[in-house]
Amino acid sequence: MKILVSCVSGMGSSQMIKMKITNVLKKVGLEATIDHMAVDAAKTSAKNYDAVFCSAILVSNFKVSDTTKIMGLRNLLSEAEIEQALRDNGFIGE
Repeated sequence: MKILVSCVSGMGSSQMIKMKITNVLKKVGLEATIDHMAVDAAKTSAKNYDAVFCSAILVSNFKVSDTTKIMGLRNLLSEAEIEQALRDNGFIGE
């Protein structure tokens, strides 16, 4: 699985979300490549990923596709919210 994490600058928030996603993936036994970048660059790169995580307010920057799931987080540091988003989008089984 390939995951992209995006925030406005591509540094602070996205790096923290990346660490939380890593924790969740270890917990549920999934492996993934996780990249992070600024939303401006991520808009065009998103199509190359299975999943994109960002703040809920940034979701509208991304085009929805059948191959890439865009997951907006309200609480950027909530591992429970990240896990639920992965579950809701079919990356983790029930």
